[in-house]
Amino acid sequence: MLKQIKPELDFVDRRRRALLMAGSALLLSAVLRPAEGRAQTNDGAKIPIGTIGAGHIGSTIGGLWVKDGHKVFFSDRHPEDLKDLVASLGPLAQAGSVPQAIAFGEAILLTVPYSAIPQIGRDYAAQLKGKIVLDTCNAVPARDGAIAEEVEQNGIGVTSQKYLPGTRLVRAFNTMSYMYLAQQANRPGPRLAVPIAGDDPGAVQVAAGLVRDAGFDPVVVGKLTDAKLFQRGGPGYGQRVTAAELKQKLSLP
Repeated sequence: MLKQIKPELDFVDRRRRALLMAGSALLLSAVLRPAEGRAQTNDGAKIPIGTIGAGHIGSTIGGLWVKDGHKVFFSDRHPEDLKDLVASLGPLAQAGSVPQAIAFGEAILLTVPYSAIPQIGRDYAAQLKGKIVLDTCNAVPARDGAIAEEVEQNGIGVTSQKYLPGTRLVRAFNTMSYMYLAQQANRPGPRLAVPIAGDDPGAVQVAAGLVRDAGFDPVVVGKLTDAKLFQRGGPGYGQRVTAAELKQKLSLP
């Protein structure tokens, strides 16, 4: 009788150990695997965001983040002009100076004329060091002059990083007008695709989460050198398509 029971006990014990090992493996993979929609602090709260610039793109994307539950600090050369914007968005929005916005945000939305980037890099190098910066700026030759030629020659991602050294730069939100972004945000699936590119995997992950939080589908095109694929004139610029369609157009896996 005992001989008959022992194999059954051994079987139960082996099965229990197998279940425990499987559970441990699942738990470990959940810890190691980045959360798909993550744009949160370690305690699960929405990350605070600062903007440098609060024009059409800055106010539109910042407003979408506020509606998703992010605290957003808008900044401009004339922050007093942002009172109506902040009032319309409610208590999660505030406005002030550029240094205040940089100090406030775990991520920074940069939305200024491209020719202003070198000066921003000089003026706020210390404050921006180590910050995740989402660069939405486009180089327009008629407006931005010589730096637009540099962008054309070297690519916009590489050029932006040159003038914003020490930042965790991600290119994003530069391919479509603010009006179209406002119209298409959070539309029924499949959502509108927003291409992004960056050299820092952690920053790209956060940027992807912020794209989702604004109501779009992020498409990681590659590193900053690959951002030329969706700069002005590139094949990914102005594409009003889904993520699957954009990947196909850019021959992405």
